[in-house]
Amino acid sequence: MATGLVIYYSRSGNTKKMAQIIAKSMNDADLPTVVKDVADVTIDDIMEADAIVIGSPCYYAEMASEIKALIDESVSKHSKLDGKIGAAFSSSANVGGGNETVIMGILHAMLVHGMIIQGDPRGDHFGPVSIGAPDDRATAQCQRRGKRIAELTKKIHE
Repeated sequence: MATGLVIYYSRSGNTKKMAQIIAKSMNDADLPTVVKDVADVTIDDIMEADAIVIGSPCYYAEMASEIKALIDESVSKHSKLDGKIGAAFSSSANVGGGNETVIMGILHAMLVHGMIIQGDPRGDHFGPVSIGAPDDRATAQCQRRGKRIAELTKKIHE
């Protein structure tokens, strides 16, 4: 059976809330999914998951160094993530705070690994974003992304 993993780093708790919403939506869509702080994630965790969703707050238009360190460590598994489903999300303090650059940085690494990335023609095209704590709009986008990732993962792994 396919499984999902939602990884996040969060100082304020905003990115963690988004991770929990996405993971719940994936579970609700019948894709067994765990959510983990990046500090608790091993490369083996990533290797075992069929769908990997990574979230980071935005620091100077870049992902948190803790997330970047995990991505750097994943180089040891180059080509081993080929065909897995990937997605990203981000939170920041400001509307123009760099959320999309964070998401694109994570997605670029996933693409180099050969992962499958699904855009969204409605709402947050590259991945859910939140300005501060997730409001109703951000919550709905997180729920939508989780459901879509679960559906795609199950379709590919049937």
